[in-house]
Amino acid sequence: MQVWINGEQRELADGARVRDALAVLGAPENGVAVAVDGEVVPRAEWPTVALADGARVEVLTAVQGG
Repeated sequence: MQVWINGEQRELADGARVRDALAVLGAPENGVAVAVDGEVVPRAEWPTVALADGARVEVLTAVQGG
């Protein structure tokens, strides 16, 4: 299936979960937040929330600064 991750179209296996999208990016599971179709997905739900074809996933990295 096709999903959009941070504005880029990516191919994921049918039934892919939020955690699979992170793996495609090589993103760490700490220090990031994930939203799917504009809704924040709690970290505890990443392994269970399935992505639909055409889903828009945004992975945001926490930045420290002042």
